[in-house]
Amino acid sequence: MTEERPAGTPVLRRMNRAAVLDAVRRRAPEPIRVAELVRLTELTRPTVAQAVEDLLAAGWLRQVAPEQATVGRPATRFSLNGRAAPVLALDVGPHTVTVGIADLAGERLATIRRPVGRRGARHLLEAVDEATGAALAAAGLTAGQIAAVTAATPGIVEVTTGRVLFAPSVPGWPEIDLVGRLRARFRCAVTVENDANLAALAAVHRRAGAGTLLAVQWGERLGAGVVIDGRLHRGAGQAGEIGFIRPTTALPSPATGLPNPAGDLPGPASGLPDPAGDLPDPVGDGRGPLERAIGAEAIVDLARRRAEGRPESRLARVTDAAAVFAAAADGDPMAVAVVDRIAAVFAEAIAPAVLVLSPHAIVIGGGIARAGAVLLDAIARHLAGLVLTPPSVELSELAEGTVLTGAIQLALEEVWRDTLAGC
Repeated sequence: MTEERPAGTPVLRRMNRAAVLDAVRRRAPEPIRVAELVRLTELTRPTVAQAVEDLLAAGWLRQVAPEQATVGRPATRFSLNGRAAPVLALDVGPHTVTVGIADLAGERLATIRRPVGRRGARHLLEAVDEATGAALAAAGLTAGQIAAVTAATPGIVEVTTGRVLFAPSVPGWPEIDLVGRLRARFRCAVTVENDANLAALAAVHRRAGAGTLLAVQWGERLGAGVVIDGRLHRGAGQAGEIGFIRPTTALPSPATGLPNPAGDLPGPASGLPDPAGDLPDPVGDGRGPLERAIGAEAIVDLARRRAEGRPESRLARVTDAAAVFAAAADGDPMAVAVVDRIAAVFAEAIAPAVLVLSPHAIVIGGGIARAGAVLLDAIARHLAGLVLTPPSVELSELAEGTVLTGAIQLALEEVWRDTLAGC
């Protein structure tokens, strides 16, 4: 039975507006007719009509040209006015800053990517300011029109304040009040979150009913976000810092039951770093042991070392990890051995987390997500020998855009939470 709610009092009118706006949001970007809103909200037609009129006047909705009907009068349709509350997201990395602006319906208005000239917090802030200004200009917006900002950052972030507590890849970054700087510029809600956590939120958003998900962000650095029943798991604050896992051996130990996946590849001294050091960062580059072992830079280095003395090999000329994976996909035996070794080290490192969490899926994002089946199959094969119930291992469709997508989603959630509460 349809519930009829009076539309007279300010409180009830606000509730009705929120219900109608939420129904339009769920249909976005497709327009919707009043009759459909009546069905979805279970409000009377006059109540819906009044709410639509209020939302049009407030700028939240826009009227869409009616469909051409073959019989009778065409019905008027309504959709979100995306520019009523656009959001801005930043993916702040030690080498690159990417800024994205999206409208209320999640449609991307601008995406700007800028390199960071030199290492350090000051240079990173310069890139943030420049990329942000360029994105606003590209979208035709001012800072005052942005309704919410989410910034993704490497390192450990204090949840309550958004303060970066630890970011070894960017010297001086924890001393920067990023939240305060962004609030001063945009005068709106600002959230700062760990980049791998945002990648996890993006991954779970694309997997309805994902259950427990381990989302790995894998590029030059490695991090992970853990999502359990749709909620981000933070633990004591450092959950997912897999880059600091110390590989037990550069090659899989015979005790694991795995064969040597690299054949005649050289040992740690000429391939992967020796994992037996006493410090998490003996090199002083801010990377954890697993990052130094199988990050994108390490993959290239390993491939070149494998090709030493063989100038005719494709691996002798590689400049990035993508070229290594491409060579392996083409069947190059040296590249296949390198990829298999990387997959074995990753599987051995991640296996304890899989045994503890029993995730339904491992989703790999970041630059390595473009590796394709050659890496995916190798990881799945090695992991199957190390865990009781192997999870699905997948490559993120978003690849390097995973973090920015998650940041946009979080900013939109902030806007909708405030909007629907005070509509």
